[in-house]
Amino acid sequence: MSSTSSTPSTQHPPHPADPPHVLELPEPPPLRTMVGPGIVAVGIGMAAGEIILWPYLTSIGGLGLLWLAVVTLVVQTAINMEIERYTLATGQTVVAGFSRWNKAWGILICLAGAFQYVWPGWATSGSTTLTYLTGGGDVVWITVGSLVAFGVVLTASPVIYRTIEKVELVKVGLTLFFLAVVVVAVIGWHTWSTAGEKTVTGVGRIPHGITFTMILSALGAAGAGGVHNLVLSNWIRDKGYGMGAHVPKLISPITGQSEASGADRYTFPQDEANLARWRVWWRRANTEHIVSFFGVCLVTIGLMSMLAYETLFGRDDVENSPTFLRLQGDLLGQQVGDWLKILFLAVATVSLWAASIGLLDVIGRVVSDFAKRNYLADSAFWTEGRLYFAVVWAEVGIGSAILLSGVSQPIVLLTISTCAASIVTLVYTVLLIRLNRRDLPAAIRLRGPRLIMMLLAIGFYGFFALAMLKSQLEANF
Repeated sequence: MSSTSSTPSTQHPPHPADPPHVLELPEPPPLRTMVGPGIVAVGIGMAAGEIILWPYLTSIGGLGLLWLAVVTLVVQTAINMEIERYTLATGQTVVAGFSRWNKAWGILICLAGAFQYVWPGWATSGSTTLTYLTGGGDVVWITVGSLVAFGVVLTASPVIYRTIEKVELVKVGLTLFFLAVVVVAVIGWHTWSTAGEKTVTGVGRIPHGITFTMILSALGAAGAGGVHNLVLSNWIRDKGYGMGAHVPKLISPITGQSEASGADRYTFPQDEANLARWRVWWRRANTEHIVSFFGVCLVTIGLMSMLAYETLFGRDDVENSPTFLRLQGDLLGQQVGDWLKILFLAVATVSLWAASIGLLDVIGRVVSDFAKRNYLADSAFWTEGRLYFAVVWAEVGIGSAILLSGVSQPIVLLTISTCAASIVTLVYTVLLIRLNRRDLPAAIRLRGPRLIMMLLAIGFYGFFALAMLKSQLEANF
């Protein structure tokens, strides 16, 4: 390996085949200053699953699937920490790590991410709930306008991560406030006791009326899912975690003044001083993610499902569309007051739109990072910021075209996206095991209980993917 004394080389653009630079692992900051990436992940993910898909499943089958939400979040947390492990240790994204073996992996992930998120289901759902709140409006044109506004916000932000972090912090705070209100005003003791009982006794059981396609969709929308998880690499790099502190942040090509290379890979000396710092980084990164991601997701899915059970379970007028949100809002208004209906629909709109802006960022980061380091490393014009700009606006254009072509049913769009997320998660979990077993120094690589969890994750997603495939074949042949 080559080494530098304190700063990365800036004499030539780095290439994927370059050996890593050897630098000291930075001192870990206080835990409170590390809070952010987990909130961003949960803020973007806390939408389709928590507000629409899991409550909808609850309205059909009761609280008998809460055990599956808990298992999914445990599995996702384990996967997410392996994504963070690689970037903490190298400053490089995991997609870049996969691409060093073969560019085909990066191409596959970029295409999968585009397929997963190009469908504007989150933005359309947010626009739909807004029309419920205001009493009318054209959902398609509201959504097109919102996508354009999101594109402007992202590509004009001086430091893009800071904007995303602020948006998702506001969303998470507003959602938790709403949940605190419904705990006091709506959810009764019977629902609490039923939720506890079903979570324990329902393990391994699938309630009547719930299909494997619906389950796979819900798995992809519990917490994060799919390519969304992989972008934790980019977010913790921009937050300055570990060796990511040596990589400049991704900024706007319009308002920013520096440029994240996205192509640097580092390692640190495997001496006691650096390994001691690594152990602190690893412990604090785990704590941040378990509290802000796992904890918030668990509370949100649990309480939103309990709210759906309290208001919708057993009714025969719940439809497979976001109209059930309008029905739920109307029932909350009747039971408590119109103010709670307004708060519910406002939170749903903000939550879904905040997820939509975050998902534009997800694909923008993945594609621009991959394209810059693998195909445009020598280009002075195509900086990572300009690539990000181009990808985000391409997403806005394609999403708008889909809507204007007539495909505007949110549940259809969300089901396509979230089923794809589960399949993508299965594929890259296999790749993560290889990456963190073979491409990291022995002292910090994946092993022991964490390795067992990753193998269980493969079995978990693999089982439900195969079950969905089997059910689809039986239904169509």
